Amino acid sequence: QVQLVESGGGLVQVGGSLRLSCTASGFNFHEYGMGWFRRAPGKEREFVALITRASAVSEYADSVKGRFTISRQDAKNTVYLQMNSLRPEDTAVYFCARRVWGLEYDGWGQGTHVTVSS
Repeated sequence: QVQLVESGGGLVQVGGSLRLSCTASGFNFHEYGMGWFRRAPGKEREFVALITRASAVSEYADSVKGRFTISRQDAKNTVYLQMNSLRPEDTAVYFCARRVWGLEYDGWGQGTHVTVSS
């Protein structure tokens, strides 16, 4: 079955950087687009970034454009999220997911916590 494990979260100061990783198993990783999402305290889960197969296309939420970069390494079944210039409003649990089709995702992991302190 699809399994996704996120890592790399932690506590960082405003303006700092973190790189999140998501390692996949149970499916042919290179055949799927992958997404990052986040859920801030008291808020709904929101889309952060998407990378399609073969890194053909990357998309970002307006709130992270120019600060976050999504990438993938198919040989390691891993997708990354490089987060720079972090802000307190980036504090959230970050999840990765497999893009099944269009806006449909599955295989949600447990998430990794990111806290940005001011």
